[in-house]
Amino acid sequence: MDIPLKVLEQGLFSTSGNFYIDAWKPVPICIVTHGHGDHAYWGHNLYIGSPETIKIIQHRLGKDVSCQVLDYHQKIKLGNCWVSLHPAGHILGSSQVRIEDSKSVTVISGDYKRGIDPTCKPFEVVECDIFVTESTFALPIYQWPKDDIIEKQIYDWWQENANNDHPSILFCYSLGKSQRVLGLLNKHTDKTVHLHGAVYSLSKLYKEMGVEMIPFLPVSESAKGSLFNKDLIIAPPSAIGAPWMKRFPSCRTACASGWMEVRGTRRRKALDQGFVLSDHADWADLIRTIDETKARIILTTHGNSAVLAQYLTEEKGLDARELKGLEANNNEEEED
Repeated sequence: MDIPLKVLEQGLFSTSGNFYIDAWKPVPICIVTHGHGDHAYWGHNLYIGSPETIKIIQHRLGKDVSCQVLDYHQKIKLGNCWVSLHPAGHILGSSQVRIEDSKSVTVISGDYKRGIDPTCKPFEVVECDIFVTESTFALPIYQWPKDDIIEKQIYDWWQENANNDHPSILFCYSLGKSQRVLGLLNKHTDKTVHLHGAVYSLSKLYKEMGVEMIPFLPVSESAKGSLFNKDLIIAPPSAIGAPWMKRFPSCRTACASGWMEVRGTRRRKALDQGFVLSDHADWADLIRTIDETKARIILTTHGNSAVLAQYLTEEKGLDARELKGLEANNNEEEED
């Protein structure tokens, strides 16, 4: 079976549709799977994405970028194929790209997860002939705990710190992870959470798009001299060790990330606590998803792609291949 995709110097290219997916250099037409900076790059003539992804792109890159909104399941003709977007469950607006031509159906997963997230639509299995899957956490050691366990751990950690008059600073990526935490905590309390400026602007955008979250305010709007000694503060990982942290003496720190599954990561960043909460699929969900697509060819990319392809080939007897050329251009900044 011919594979209607090529990795060119600009990124992943659809040969039957004459467009790119998540291109990292300027191209005429780019379908963007989601709004993270390592997928939505500057300079394309036309951005195509879900309504939420387009709003995030315009927020990050400017209102004057040329965009085309494509609702989930809506089909458009590009070149010699029909294209549609389907929920990926990664962050708000994240999409899989389905490409159908006269010979085959190809699905590019983008980043995805199968866990609970009140801030975005859940992942939708799309049967296909060729499935291009991410493999960020494609090692058997990555097995995520149940989401309700993690959300309670975060809430209990916050309350324990509050009882001892310590501010709680939780580091998570400013787009997607932070809002997911705000959504998960919504069932436990209605106490206001304070946000780093980078997290606040994107959380405000989520709220404008109708996502329900716990109340929040930017740290900058708090009264001068506030101690925050019973508060939860959410900040991006880039704030670790920054002068901004001096506002929170005696604080306790934690990070919510899939990388917290490896305890050494927590030690290297000198955190008090680590919560295993990822916006990517773990090992079991990667294998389950691949099985459910019923794809005849699996292309693996981003992360542990060689390991996943080898496992699928040797242990499951599938036609799995590593899609080379994309790794160096994916920063995985949302899990950094």
